[in-house]
Amino acid sequence: MTFLALDVGNTRLKWTLYDHPEPGAQVLGHGAEFLEQIERLAEADWLKLPEPTHMLGCIVAGQAVKHRVQEQMELWNVEPRWVVASEAEAGLINGYDHPSRLGADRWVAMIGARHHMLQRGPMRPIILVMVGTAVTVEAIDDQGRFLGGLILPGHGIMLRSLESGTAGLHVPTGDVKDFPTNTSDGLTSGGTFAIAGACERMAQHLKARCGGREPLCLMTGGAGWKMLPSMGRDYDLVESLIFDGLLVVAADREVRRSQF
Repeated sequence: MTFLALDVGNTRLKWTLYDHPEPGAQVLGHGAEFLEQIERLAEADWLKLPEPTHMLGCIVAGQAVKHRVQEQMELWNVEPRWVVASEAEAGLINGYDHPSRLGADRWVAMIGARHHMLQRGPMRPIILVMVGTAVTVEAIDDQGRFLGGLILPGHGIMLRSLESGTAGLHVPTGDVKDFPTNTSDGLTSGGTFAIAGACERMAQHLKARCGGREPLCLMTGGAGWKMLPSMGRDYDLVESLIFDGLLVVAADREVRRSQF
């Protein structure tokens, strides 16, 4: 019973094939492709894979990209299934004003984060930071309720915004410095500390909300490693949280199906 998990973001499609759909499953293959080159999958990487019997994915890239991905999956006899955020799933309660409007990647990553927390020991509140094209900072209380989250521009968006709004500002990426003395370092440091400051403010809010309990702080996303040295507290970098979440959701849905 092979299981294909897909994470389709704003820039790339990432995929992992597992030997079965539950946490701890063995990885049979994995890879990534830029969205502009999705049509290569069925002719290259996916052509060599064992045929998946189940599939589950999350996508934020829109209907046109989803259609292109599903066209590539036609080489297999597998039904495409996509996660949409709901009021509750796999032990996580959705506190969003309109639950279905929460991004699927955020929802799935939070499910993966809660599973990661439960594997480590007693229940704790969680701060989850996803660093990508955009940055999200999620707060989950110790009862598994998503309280809310911040959305910030990522480093690239910040820099492009400044370049478009400031005459003559076209500089290379700099380094993070406590006291920047050139424009490149000033831009990089400013963006980094803006993100770190937002994360710290949310951690303080969550700690106060949960009676002073220190949250477990997790980070994921392709640019997470760049942020870690500048964070105000210790964060664990877990690159597989979306795939972990997809495995948890798939296993939870299978259990519920077997009960009826």
